[in-house]
Amino acid sequence: MEFFLTTKLPVPVLQIIALLTLLTAGLLLGRTKVAVLITYLFTLYWAYMLDSDLFNSLHELNVFTSSYLGFGLIVTALAAIGFLARRG
Repeated sequence: MEFFLTTKLPVPVLQIIALLTLLTAGLLLGRTKVAVLITYLFTLYWAYMLDSDLFNSLHELNVFTSSYLGFGLIVTALAAIGFLARRG
């Protein structure tokens, strides 16, 4: 229990409020696939951009960070196409 009380979450509160607002709106409007896509985009942003001190200290993108961002954007595009495509 001590771990949960001492752990700090570096995600800004306004971004959490924005995520919850967008998710609530998407779910209330019955657009669950859009809500999943919004969640994925926020997670990608938080994982990549909030740790920018590490990336800025390198002064360049190395293979891992470039591939992480590239694959994340590809997965986002494919998920958007798959979720939003109308069938028949």
